[in-house]
Amino acid sequence: MTAARPAAGRWEWVEGPAPDPARRTSIGSVVEKTAGVVLAGGRSSRMGSPKAALEWHGSTLLRRTTSIVSRAVTGPVVVVRAPGQDLPGLPADVEILQDPHEGRGPLQGIAVGLEALADRADAAFVCSTDLPFLHPAFIRAVLGAVAPDIDVALPVARGYPQPLAAAYRTDLAPLVSALVDADRLRPAFLFEECRVVRLDDAALRADPMVAALDPELDSVVNVNEVDEYERARARTAPAITVQCYGALAGRLGGGPRAVHAATLAQAAAAISLPLDRHVLAALNGEQITRDGHAPLTPGDTVAFISADAGG
Repeated sequence: MTAARPAAGRWEWVEGPAPDPARRTSIGSVVEKTAGVVLAGGRSSRMGSPKAALEWHGSTLLRRTTSIVSRAVTGPVVVVRAPGQDLPGLPADVEILQDPHEGRGPLQGIAVGLEALADRADAAFVCSTDLPFLHPAFIRAVLGAVAPDIDVALPVARGYPQPLAAAYRTDLAPLVSALVDADRLRPAFLFEECRVVRLDDAALRADPMVAALDPELDSVVNVNEVDEYERARARTAPAITVQCYGALAGRLGGGPRAVHAATLAQAAAAISLPLDRHVLAALNGEQITRDGHAPLTPGDTVAFISADAGG
C-alpha cells in the first residue's frame, strides 16, 4: 500500500501492509517512550581500524554518537557490539549488548537491540557508530514520524535510504529475528514486511528544528574510509554559545559568547576556563555535567557555573 504525503509535516507516504483501521491515528504523532540502538560491530574493513574507537576532538566516534542519541531519547541507549569486540570508554548509563553471531550484518544488531528494549520503549532510533554530525533535532524528527500504524520511519536523505539512521518500533523484534534466522539479512526485506514511512529531504526539513540546526542533513554523513574521516575531522567544530554565571562571570565575563567547540572540554578551553571539579556546566538549560567528553552540536548553549558553595 502506498499513499501520498499531502501536506508538510504529515508523513503520509506509507509502504508495506495496509494499516489496521482500528489502530489508525494521525500519522506523525510522537511516541512517548523512546530509546536508542547504536551498532558498533561493523568490520570497518575500508577504514582499516575500528571506527568506534576513532578519535573525535579528544573523544571517540562511539562515545559521541551514543551521547548524542542519549540527548534525544527519553529512555535507555544500548550499544550492540560484535562477539569479543573491545569498545572505547562509554558513559556509565550506556548498556552494552553482544551479537550472538559475527558477520551477520546490521539486521542482526537491530534484532538484538530491539529485543533488549521491547519492554522499555515504544520506538528506538537505530544508527551506526560513524555519524559524527548526528544532531538531536534530526533524531527527534525521525522518531516523531513513528505512530501506532507506522512501524519504521526511514529517512531518504541526501539521495539515499538511511536504514542506519532510522526509527523502528520495538515490537518489530520478533519479525527482525525471524528474517535473520531465514538468512534474509538486508533491511529491505524488513521493509517489505512492515509499514514504512519514507522521509525525503523536504519532509525532514519540514521540522523547524531540523531546518534551523541541520539544514544540510549532515546527520546522515558517515565515514567509511580514511579520507572521509579526515575530511570530516577537519571541519570546523560546531558553533555554540557559552555563558558564565556567578563567580566565573566575575573572572571571565558573563557572555554570551559565540565559540566553536565539539565537546564540553573544548568549550571551556575556548574561554580559558579549566574544566575541573570546581566547575559545572548546564547544557541547553537541562543536562548538568562536568564531563569534558560531552558532545556539542550546532545551536547548543553551555552555561558554566561555579560548583563551590557560595560561588
